[in-house]
Amino acid sequence: MKTLVVCSGGLDSVTLAHKVAAQHELAGLLSFDYGQRHRKELGFAALCAERLNVPHRIIDIREIGRGLSGSALTDSVDVPDGHYAEDTMKATVVPNRNAIMLATAFGLAAAHKVEAVATAVHGGDHFIYPDCRPAFIDSFQMMQDRALDGYAKIRVYAPYVNLTKADIVRDGATYGTPFAQTWSCYKGAERHCGRCGTCVERREAFHLSGHPDPTDYEDSDFWLDALRRRTA
Repeated sequence: MKTLVVCSGGLDSVTLAHKVAAQHELAGLLSFDYGQRHRKELGFAALCAERLNVPHRIIDIREIGRGLSGSALTDSVDVPDGHYAEDTMKATVVPNRNAIMLATAFGLAAAHKVEAVATAVHGGDHFIYPDCRPAFIDSFQMMQDRALDGYAKIRVYAPYVNLTKADIVRDGATYGTPFAQTWSCYKGAERHCGRCGTCVERREAFHLSGHPDPTDYEDSDFWLDALRRRTA
């Protein structure tokens, strides 16, 4: 299956790229500059494409991103610390982001005769991101079937949609994903902060998977306090 991977440069999408390269035909990586507060992760997507020897394209949708205001990922809003599943993490929602990106990816896939578009949405995203849930993926597939009826048949490939991030780490280890060459932190400093929701989720995922975490965190123990507060 000739597949285009939407790749942010994060752990999930880089792992997905390695999985597709091993199991299918990897057509290339597609990233988006939507005006995120830092572009650091895009550099890791570029490294992944170079490593897998496939084309990498970055689509500039900053003008769209400027209209999707109010998110801690795009505006001058403090990135909250804490567990990924806490209500405070709703501050990181960028409205309709995945729908916009996937629609663009499907257009490119149709134009270039690609059979599938892969996205690394996973079960841990379901708490706060509605466009990462199985119902969204199913509905998006139905919409694209109609949008491209008679022109192209393209599949949404979302193998992690019902899995945890720990499952993704285990899968990534199987396919030799270089986890140290991925970026998760929402704050975009020199090191992973270890305190924002995605850093806490990353740290917890490695712990639950039993795989060593190669990530360099500013605060490597905060995730334990965040987990205790969440479970309490």
